[in-house]
Amino acid sequence: MGNHTTVNMFLLWGFSSFPELHNLLFVVVLLSHVTIILANAFIMVAIKLNHNLHAPMYFFLFALSFSETCTTMVILPRLLVDLISKNKAISLPECATQMFFFFGLGGNNCFILSAMSYDRYTAIHNPLHYPILMTQKICLHLIVASGVLGFSISLCIVITIFNLSFCNSNIIQHFFCDIDPVVSLACNLTFYHKVILFALTAFVLVGSFIFIMVSYVFIVTVVIKMPSAKGRYKTFSTCSSHFTVVFIHYGFASFVYLRPKNSYSFRDATLLAVTYTILTPLLNPIIYSLRNKGIQTALKKDIGNIIRFFSKMVNKKAQKI
Repeated sequence: MGNHTTVNMFLLWGFSSFPELHNLLFVVVLLSHVTIILANAFIMVAIKLNHNLHAPMYFFLFALSFSETCTTMVILPRLLVDLISKNKAISLPECATQMFFFFGLGGNNCFILSAMSYDRYTAIHNPLHYPILMTQKICLHLIVASGVLGFSISLCIVITIFNLSFCNSNIIQHFFCDIDPVVSLACNLTFYHKVILFALTAFVLVGSFIFIMVSYVFIVTVVIKMPSAKGRYKTFSTCSSHFTVVFIHYGFASFVYLRPKNSYSFRDATLLAVTYTILTPLLNPIIYSLRNKGIQTALKKDIGNIIRFFSKMVNKKAQKI
């Protein structure tokens, strides 16, 4: 990598074009980051502590919440530092590492969502054999496969990009090492490289999305044959939160990574990136909390236990005084 590169340090330009917004952005990003961590932590703790949620669907949700939290940890702490620091330099190895983990975790999220759609299809299409078809071991294998596939594709992307020579500039017009802003700095980028990068990103986004949509086609086929309207509504309600998250996740990601590159500037891309680095991870736990009765019940129970615990602690201290 070093033998082909004339630039050994990048500058993350990020929101430098909006200096008047730095203080506001810092507060918004910090609050969003804390909220994302706490919301996902609450969901993971609720799933872990409540035996009623020890089912495949919640096992996948636990993995998704953990992966979403890790994804934001790759980007947001660095963004917070850059918003209050004048030194925005990032070395090539650091840039490559950030890109590897961001796209690895992003791909992992896509494949976990695919596994969740398969889980819903299996539960609805074959409910009698569901406990046999979706054992904890099979769920674990699907989670591991999602991670291995996501990070393998991410490694291919990183190797392709960082074997290029960077000599045009060292300023990345973004707040993290995203594909297009980094690739635009290469001086030996060819059509062949563009095809490889597009194929890899399309495989993750389009491939997993097609799998999810096919699963839902089969789900709808089964549900519309149900004689009871109440049964159809109940069955669809088990998929509503997942489908909403899929719509938001793929909508934002596809809009950024699959549309023609000449249709927007890097300034626009920087603003759009906020949606899938902050807004999507922020909305996902909220959606599952609002639309999933199992999660709602577990969270109410756990929050009630926490309040009672602190009330007892306060009462004990008051009695000692």
